[in-house]
Amino acid sequence: MDDRTISFSIHKDKEMEVKNILTTVYDALRQKGYNPINQIVGYILSEDPTYITTYNNARSLIRKIDRDELLQLLVKSYLSN
Repeated sequence: MDDRTISFSIHKDKEMEVKNILTTVYDALRQKGYNPINQIVGYILSEDPTYITTYNNARSLIRKIDRDELLQLLVKSYLSN
């Protein structure tokens, strides 16, 4: 009998999901010729989805992320590096 405990980090999984979504959105914006940083910042500040292209489903993807959670993760990532 194996008594080892397996633990999962839901928080880390969520961070990876957010990172994957942001990377996909960034790439879609870049591919369409936009400045990805400016567009993502515009979206975060205004929550206006038109800052994000519909190309590669980027607009739908970014709307899956809670804006407050996104800001928390970005600040945490910035300060931990």
